[in-house]
Amino acid sequence: MFITCLDLEGVLVPEIWIAFADKTGIPELRRTTRDEPDYDKLMKFRIGILKEHGLGLKEIQDTIAGIEPLDGAKEFLDELRAICQTIIISDTFSQFATPLMKKLGWPTIFCNSLETNEKGEITGYKMRCEKSKLTTVKALQSIGFETIASGDSFNDLGMIQASKAGFLFRSTEQIIKDYPQYPAFTEYKDLLNAIKETINR
Repeated sequence: MFITCLDLEGVLVPEIWIAFADKTGIPELRRTTRDEPDYDKLMKFRIGILKEHGLGLKEIQDTIAGIEPLDGAKEFLDELRAICQTIIISDTFSQFATPLMKKLGWPTIFCNSLETNEKGEITGYKMRCEKSKLTTVKALQSIGFETIASGDSFNDLGMIQASKAGFLFRSTEQIIKDYPQYPAFTEYKDLLNAIKETINR
């Protein structure tokens, strides 16, 4: 039996931090896992910028409330879930993801959690597990599932490499160039067809 594992930001919804950077006018917050492979380094950088500007969880959640799924994302997800078990595996946080999951029809998501203080300031974060995407895919395989994985960033490469089939979706030119062995798509219909072909092989 197959399970498809999808990244969230950049694949199904816009990048949350980029949307927040644009809303606040803080360009440093546009940095994502497409740019920085070290997630801990990236998050510490983000938390430092938020503290410097006096911004907290509420301000980010206000931005998220206005974010809609990418065009065609919900329809793609609905069709995919009709043919294959599907899990979104994301390095985002439950405090960010919940309103987006509602807009996507409540798919299953495995993600992390933020730590905040009484003022609503983000003080840290807690990963669900180490190397969460790769660890999750290996755990699914250990209980008898074949995995298919797709994402756009450096932190998706582990689960893509470990899966029976892996696909890049709307990735960067550099990642596509560095990993030519993985088919790269920009349209949901092409990604869906590739997943279907893998399942039907």
